[in-house]
Amino acid sequence: MKLIIAEKPSLARNIVAGIDGEMKKESGYFIGKDYIVSWAFGHLFSLVDIESYSEKPAESRGWTLDNLPCFPKEFKFELKKADGKHDVDSGVLRQYKVLEKLCNRPDVDAIVNAGDADREGEIIVRLCVMNALKTKKTLLRLWLPDQTPETVARALTEMKDEVDYDSLANEGFARTFIDWLYGVNLTRYATIRSGKLLRVGRVIVPIVRAIYERDLEIRNFKPETYYVIHSDKKTKGEKIELTGKTKFAKDDLASAEALAKLYNDTGAYVSHVESKKDTILPGKLYSLSTLQNVLGKKYKMSMAESLKIIQKLYEEGYLTYPRTNSEYLATAEKDKMRKILAGVGKLGYPVRFKDSKFIFDDSKIESHSALTPTYKIPQVDKLSEKEKQVYSTVLRRFVAVFCAEECLAEKSEIRIKVGELEEFSLKGTVIITPGWTKYDDYNTKDKVLPKLELGESVNIDFAPVEKQTTPPKHYTIETLNKYLKNPFKDDKAKAKELAESGEVDDAEEYRAIFEGLELGTEATRTGIIDNAKRSGYIDLKKDVYTILPDGEYLIESLENLSITMDKYKTSELGRALKRVYRGEMTVDDSVKLCESEISEIFKRGGVDSLPKSRAVDTGEYGEILGKCPVCGKNVVRGKQSYGCMGYGNGCEFRVGINICKKTIPKTEVMRLLSSGATTKMRGFISKAGKSFEARLVLRDGAAVFDFN
Repeated sequence: MKLIIAEKPSLARNIVAGIDGEMKKESGYFIGKDYIVSWAFGHLFSLVDIESYSEKPAESRGWTLDNLPCFPKEFKFELKKADGKHDVDSGVLRQYKVLEKLCNRPDVDAIVNAGDADREGEIIVRLCVMNALKTKKTLLRLWLPDQTPETVARALTEMKDEVDYDSLANEGFARTFIDWLYGVNLTRYATIRSGKLLRVGRVIVPIVRAIYERDLEIRNFKPETYYVIHSDKKTKGEKIELTGKTKFAKDDLASAEALAKLYNDTGAYVSHVESKKDTILPGKLYSLSTLQNVLGKKYKMSMAESLKIIQKLYEEGYLTYPRTNSEYLATAEKDKMRKILAGVGKLGYPVRFKDSKFIFDDSKIESHSALTPTYKIPQVDKLSEKEKQVYSTVLRRFVAVFCAEECLAEKSEIRIKVGELEEFSLKGTVIITPGWTKYDDYNTKDKVLPKLELGESVNIDFAPVEKQTTPPKHYTIETLNKYLKNPFKDDKAKAKELAESGEVDDAEEYRAIFEGLELGTEATRTGIIDNAKRSGYIDLKKDVYTILPDGEYLIESLENLSITMDKYKTSELGRALKRVYRGEMTVDDSVKLCESEISEIFKRGGVDSLPKSRAVDTGEYGEILGKCPVCGKNVVRGKQSYGCMGYGNGCEFRVGINICKKTIPKTEVMRLLSSGATTKMRGFISKAGKSFEARLVLRDGAAVFDFN
């Protein structure tokens, strides 16, 4: 007998549907002639908490700095506990006992890992088997790109030895250990120091930081007026709009007028005319993030909602594996696509097989091909409205890519020169044959250019036009996803500038470090963003993300504690995970890299080793700093201020941790309480945006500025 362990009950049912022969349902598993099929509930195991590694268990369950940072010599797993409880989840325990019994049945000689086809699915089942199996048995892997019965039946004949997936498991374990080290150590550290629960993670912080920084840019944006010169005079009865590239400051209107006069005096003529027929290609097949971008923009569907629906359609056998970062198909899937196209053709779509590098390219696939429909077509009336939106979006893109009808267009370009001063380009497109645009979204409208001949004079009447700079836009589902996929786009542009200026080595090194790096993965980003929303750090309305007060508090508190957690560190660790997968780094090496980063954070921690601009130790939440000058009670470090223990009960004394955008160190507050004044401090910012320096002094029981 072969025991197949699926990641979830739904997958187990789909595997049973693909097995030839009758399968009988028992408690916690199915059994037939050659196979037993059972399941996990996703994660049955989780890493133990910090207290389990302490030689002397804590007397209470309260968090303390005494056992931080915690770097286990060997990571330990335990059965998953019920949410908010200290006991193992009863359902988890019951199913694990079933698996334990099945793994050790004498008639089971092979155990098959049928976790989802990714690093997380790989280790979910491995952990079950590692803990449950008492004797050595053959271990195999069932790899399913989709969950149709036909795919399951074929995959059962092509199973490989589990050892062939060790590199994927190594990456999965490395990611699990690193995320635990960051999340547990830094969440506790930041929470204890700030007095407010701060969820600190390898990916969640850079995501919240990106939204925080964008919203800060918008909030602090001050529009600036400028001038450009513009002409919209008619030639042959048609308006021709031309806008100069040169920008003039608000107080330099005279220069703009002078340039407009020069252009008008010089005159304009047609320097180039070109018209050609061209084929417009459809968009590429969808990866998870590009599909979520479209669903967010078109249907205002959050990433969490769209992933839930995509996953459901996958589990029902209608879509291929969703957590993919590729927009291409594997060359080995050509016959499979022919069968899917035959089914799609029966729906009335004009499709044909195309053997094109635009579609099939093994070099563009890391582990999973692009998202496509399967040969199993759903009944439309059985889908919810949102399920229809998701499925039809994938189907229509598939139809567009394999459409038998090409989209033909006439593209034209006219260039207009103003002497040798400037050349303007006008481009137009007219669709001749719509082709695939009848089935998939295509937003470009016909744009017809005026009929002008080469060398013909063009009427112009340039004049200055007043414009204003605009603030950056809030992140949307689409633009945040694009940023997370390529967070170093601007950095690479900077690297290009360095290369062009002659600093080749620096630029090349910069590009090499960040090439292909992203924040999170297709499989994890949705859950992390949803976690940031549930934690109250960010908000999503329609498809626009904004920072919330708790999100601002998170980022500013981490800055005060010198916990950078920026995109560079996060991507560096993501790069390390890929090196583990490729066998260039061991799991232990990646863990040591992580521990080194965390040790550095604890070592810095806002002490004197930091540069002056960052040397801000605000103490620990609840730490006593001195006596209140008003009532004599203790002054302690609070969440957002240093305040009297009697605050709110007759005493109003407190000193803000942040005053005029400057963080006040605890040492200065201690000095204020003991001597009545701080030292003179720099870095305060006035409402007008000007920097100033001052002392804080005690006057009439309050801390006030002193500029002497």
